[in-house]
Amino acid sequence: MLSLPNILTLSRIVTVPLLVALLWYPGWVLGYALGFALYCLMGVTDYFDGYLARAQGTVSKLGVFLDPIADKIMVVAVIFMLVSTRHEPAAITGIHLVPALVILLREIAVSGLREFLAGLSVSIPVSQLAKWKTTLQIVALGSLILAGALPTMPWIKDVGLVSLWAAAVLTLVTGWDYLRVGLKHMD
Repeated sequence: MLSLPNILTLSRIVTVPLLVALLWYPGWVLGYALGFALYCLMGVTDYFDGYLARAQGTVSKLGVFLDPIADKIMVVAVIFMLVSTRHEPAAITGIHLVPALVILLREIAVSGLREFLAGLSVSIPVSQLAKWKTTLQIVALGSLILAGALPTMPWIKDVGLVSLWAAAVLTLVTGWDYLRVGLKHMD
């Protein structure tokens, strides 16, 4: 049950409060730099937990359950911090709150849909487009954290915001795809 892949997944969940603490103080450049390093480390463990589980043949129900939860906790926590702290240049403000809200709402809706369908013993596989959505989300949030660490390089925030909007578009597309599949199983 507590295989190395599951330990890596659990480490991401346990690390989220530390990431939040590092992003807590607006203008703390060192905190954002350390937060970016920790965020990257969390991304590496996300890759390796799945890779190792498949390579070692140790894919477990616990891992299948926890991996998407760990991802969602991290994404929600980072979006919340970038919206709430208002630390320029890392903050998500103004019209850019729209893609952040789209991403958060989709995560809630798809989680609810997956739970409903699981009760019917229906599984929705993750599509390639959803993997691209996740990649863009990771790039967007990482870029915005890095922008807080490197405030003299405004183009980093631009990369983050463009990626955030692109992730939101893919979020809508993949969310609709999941909903269409789910509607087939509803009365």
